Amino acid sequence: MSDDTPKPKARQPRAHTIDCSESGPVVVEDQELPAKVAETPVEQKSPAQWAYERLILYIKNFEEQLDNEHEVAMGFAGGDAGVLRIEGIGFFDPDIITYYGSDGEGTKTQLVQHVSQLSVMLRALPKQIESAQPNRIGFRLAAQLEEE
Repeated sequence: MSDDTPKPKARQPRAHTIDCSESGPVVVEDQELPAKVAETPVEQKSPAQWAYERLILYIKNFEEQLDNEHEVAMGFAGGDAGVLRIEGIGFFDPDIITYYGSDGEGTKTQLVQHVSQLSVMLRALPKQIESAQPNRIGFRLAAQLEEE
C-alpha cells in the first residue's frame, strides 16, 4: 500500500546576515537549502552532520565568487594549524568534523575537529597546479549532498 500524500515541507533553519556594503558577496544564509539537505529536519541531524552540510554550502558559495586563478583553502583559528588546501571533508557522528588536504608545502594533512571547536576561515589561494580550470571541490561536495 503506497501513501501518495505529499510530505510536509521541512522547516528552514533560522539564518540571518547583515551586509554593510552595497556590493557585498552572495551569502549562504540568503539561499534556500538544497532539497536533500532540507529533506531531513535539523532536529533529526547530529551536530556533526548539520555542521558538515553547512560547511559544504559555505565552501561552494565561496568558490562561486573566485576567479580562475584561485582555489579554496581553510585557515584555522587558534593554534598553529595553518592553512589547508581542501581536498575532502567528512563527519563522524555525533560530533566530529574532519578535513583532508595538504598544507602550504604540499604535505598531506588532515584535521579532526569537535563541532564545539568549529572555527574555519575560507581563503582564496593561487592555484597549485598550472591548469586551465581551478579545482572546485565545493561543487563536488554539494553534488554528494544531493546523492546522500
